[in-house]
Amino acid sequence: AELTSNAAAEASNDNEAPVGNISLQNIIDGTNERSIPKTKFIEDIDMFSGSFDPPASPELLIGAYSDLHSKFKQIEQQLTEKKAHREKSIPEIEKSIKLLRHLMQKKEEGDAAITRYNLADIVYAKAEVDCSQGIVNLWLGADVMLEYTYEEALELLTGKESKAKKDLEDVTEDLSFTRNQIITCEVNISRVYNWDVRRKRAAAVGSN
Repeated sequence: AELTSNAAAEASNDNEAPVGNISLQNIIDGTNERSIPKTKFIEDIDMFSGSFDPPASPELLIGAYSDLHSKFKQIEQQLTEKKAHREKSIPEIEKSIKLLRHLMQKKEEGDAAITRYNLADIVYAKAEVDCSQGIVNLWLGADVMLEYTYEEALELLTGKESKAKKDLEDVTEDLSFTRNQIITCEVNISRVYNWDVRRKRAAAVGSN
């Protein structure tokens, strides 16, 4: 599966990458469909700490989850930017499809399309578009514009629309998933901290 972000790749693919003396693989529990790691929730902190040799200290556990938390925040930022881009591009694609269908209708009716185009900031001119040729130019970005028939253009635009909507659905799902992992990290950090406080208090009572 394609990784959602560089941060996701770093967090999920490098199973041996250490966080302090703890591998990332020790604090994640698989990934979602697009390889974003799932944070492992610590059910029993004593047992989890003791599963390392030597047992992981509270500082080490908190450091590991803090590092993972930072990676998730990077992923969250990237996904937020990607979602905003998709939300902006979909209406533009839909507008182009609507315009293209209008031109196709005019061609079938044997009519020209009447439009207004911008000459300057507040100056517009009226233009008549000959639809009989059934040819349109699409701006593809990166200073590239190509000529298509109406049918080819419609196929291209509807394909881009479907992909953009699917991408938006995926990125929205990934963003929600990532935010849940951030919360899990924060809960784990809080629980480890409280566990350490209780241990220290118990040790102080025992020494007295």
